[in-house]
Amino acid sequence: MKSETETKNINPLHKEFKSLLDNDFKDRKLKENEVINATVVEITKNFVIVDCKAKMEGMIPVEEFKNDDELSKLKIGSKIEVFLERIESFKGEIIISRDKAKKIKAWKKMESVFESQEEVTGYITGKVKGGFIANVDGLPCFMPSSQIDVKPLKRIDHLLNTPIKVLATRIDKSRGNVCVSRRAVLEKSKNAIVSEALKNIKEGDIVNEAIVKATTDWGIFLDINGIDALLHVSDLSHGRVKKPSDLVSIGQKLKVKIIKIDEKTNRVSASIKALTEDPYENIDKKYKIGEIYSGTVTKIVEYGCFVKIEDGVEGLIHSSELDWTNRNIKPSKILSDGQNINFKIVNIDKDTKRISLSYKATLPNPWDKLKEKMGEKVKIKINNITDKAIFGEISELSLTGMLHYKEISYQENTEDLKKFKKNDELEVKIIEIKDDKIKFSKRALEKDPLDWFKENKKALGDIITTRVHEVLKTGVKVSLDKDKKLIVMIKKNELAKDASAARPEVFSPGNALDAKIIELDTQLRRVRLSVKSAQLDEEKTLIAKFGEGATKSGATLKGIFEKAIGKKKKKDK
Repeated sequence: MKSETETKNINPLHKEFKSLLDNDFKDRKLKENEVINATVVEITKNFVIVDCKAKMEGMIPVEEFKNDDELSKLKIGSKIEVFLERIESFKGEIIISRDKAKKIKAWKKMESVFESQEEVTGYITGKVKGGFIANVDGLPCFMPSSQIDVKPLKRIDHLLNTPIKVLATRIDKSRGNVCVSRRAVLEKSKNAIVSEALKNIKEGDIVNEAIVKATTDWGIFLDINGIDALLHVSDLSHGRVKKPSDLVSIGQKLKVKIIKIDEKTNRVSASIKALTEDPYENIDKKYKIGEIYSGTVTKIVEYGCFVKIEDGVEGLIHSSELDWTNRNIKPSKILSDGQNINFKIVNIDKDTKRISLSYKATLPNPWDKLKEKMGEKVKIKINNITDKAIFGEISELSLTGMLHYKEISYQENTEDLKKFKKNDELEVKIIEIKDDKIKFSKRALEKDPLDWFKENKKALGDIITTRVHEVLKTGVKVSLDKDKKLIVMIKKNELAKDASAARPEVFSPGNALDAKIIELDTQLRRVRLSVKSAQLDEEKTLIAKFGEGATKSGATLKGIFEKAIGKKKKKDK
C-alpha cells in the first residue's frame, strides 16, 4: 500500500489523465465472447491493427483476411467486425478474431437462409471423405459428392475456388455442422424451366418426335421438347419385352402418347402401347378354353415357360403342366427358347391379362394306360431305396411308384429291403392308383400263407396242431404249414393254463403243440394262438364226460382214461 508521502508526490497532470481515461472506459461497454466494431488504424506485413476502444489496440493476423480477398480492400479507417475473446490476457493484450466474427455472422445468415431456402454463394476449397468442403461467407460447410451436380462428375477442377450457388439442406447447431447442395439449385432452376415447358403439353397428347436419350432394363428416357420423360418397359408393348435396348437405339425418334404428368415432381410418363388397341379386349372371342393352338416359347423361368400366342399376347405354361410324370420338372429340360409348340388353353383372365396353358395336355397321358394295367404284373427298375420302401419306375410308361416293405413279403420285415439295390429289376403287381400315386406289391404275386385256413377249413375257435419253429424268452414261434411260410407267435402267458408251467424253455424246435385259434382277421392279417385256451377247452370236455373229480389235484389223464376204460370193460362183461 502506498504511503501518504508517495501519494502526495504524484504529479497532478498524471492524476488528471488517469481520471479522464477511467471516465472514457466507463462509456465503453465491452463484453467478452461478443462481436464488436473496430477501426483499422494500421496494416503491416503480418498484422492488421485495429482500434476496439479498449485499453490498447488489437492485432489480427493477415491470414484471417485472405480467404475472401478482403485484405486488398482494407485501408486505414475501414470499419470491420471482430470477435472479442478476451479484454485482457495475462500479457495485458486484447484478444480478437476477424475469422470468428465472420463465422458467427455466416452461421446466423445460414440459419436464416435455411429457413427461407434462399440461394447463397460458396466456394469449394477442398475434398474430404464422402464429399467436399464449401466455404460460405467464411463458414466451412459439407457438400456430399451426390449433391455437386444432377449427374455424376468425373472431374470437378472447374468448380474449385470459383463462386457457385448452393442451398442449405441440413443444419446441426449442436455440432456446428452445415450441409449444402449445388444439385438442389440446379434442379430448382431446371424445374422452373420444365414447369414452363409443361404448360405446352397435356395428358393424352401424341408426340411424333420423342428422342431416345438413354435405355435401362426397366425403361427408356426420352426428350420431349426439352422435357425428360420416362417410357417404362411395361408401356412399350402389350406383350413381354426382354430388353428395351433390343427395340430402340440412342437418338432414335419415337411416336408416343403422354399418359401422365405429375405436377408436383414435373415427371412425365409416355407410352407406345397406348397408341394401339389392347389385344386382350376381345381375347375370349378369339381363343376358347379347352382348344389346342400353336405358339412360340419366348422365355423360360424356374416356374414355367411363356409362350407367344400372337403379337402382344402371351400365356404361361406352369411347370406342373409340362410333363405327366413329373410335376416339378425343370422347364428347360422339356422346352427351349424359340421352340414352336402346340398347347391347350386352360384358363383366360381378361382383368389380369393372364392366360394359363398346358403343354402336357397335347401329349399322350401315360396315366390312362396305367389304369388299364391295374392289378396286372409289371416290371420296375429300382430308382431309390429308403428306410421304409422301394421306389421304382415302370420303364414302358416312365411312371414311378412305391413298394412298401410290408408288400415285399408276407413276413412284413424291414430286413427284406436289404435284399435289393439301385437299378435292380423286379416283377411287382399294381395294387393301387390314387392321386397320381402308384403302389406296388411283390408278395401279391405269391400265394398268401393265410389261405391255409381256408384250404384246411380252420376257423376262429378251432384247435390245431402246430410245430415249434423257434423258442424265445417271450414265447415260441410255431409253424402251421409244412413249408413253414405261416409262422405265428404264441406269447409266454398263452403257453399253459398254469402260470408256473408257462415256460418257453421246456419246448424245442420240432415239438408238436396243440393250440386254439383265438383271433383270425385275414384283412388286418392278425392271427393269435393259445395253448392255454386249448387246455381249458380240453378240461371242460373232461368235466362234461367224467365229472368234477376228473380235474382234482393228483389226477392224471392216464388215470382218468384207465378209469374210464375199466368202467367200460365191466359193462361189457
